[in-house]
Amino acid sequence: MRRLRALTERLPHIRFGSVFSGAMERANTISTLRWPAWLNAAALLVASWVAIAALSLQVRPGTEIVAVAFPPWWSAERAFLAAASADAAIVRMTAVPSVLVVRPDQHEGLARLRKAGVWLAIDPQAIAACL
Repeated sequence: MRRLRALTERLPHIRFGSVFSGAMERANTISTLRWPAWLNAAALLVASWVAIAALSLQVRPGTEIVAVAFPPWWSAERAFLAAASADAAIVRMTAVPSVLVVRPDQHEGLARLRKAGVWLAIDPQAIAACL
């Protein structure tokens, strides 16, 4: 018992006022919003998925037939007219009206399709199972 009393006498005296005032100061400060830790993993997942999709769906050099995606709000008729204006032969339609499988003209066919409004030129074998 004497030993405990000797130890407690050597400890500095703690004032309760300073302990409670520190808590009050923290309560008055505005906490900053933090980026959730799981959001880093989700951003990495989305970025890697986009990179893999971009690499696997790109048109290979020398491909005769490509799938082209026009703006999604375009009707099938408008997509047909745009493809025809670029001298591309339509091979088939897909389930999405603004996505067509075409055979572009040999001389700068993809460049003319892009000028006609194509957003994306895709390898048709890569999307055959999806559309």
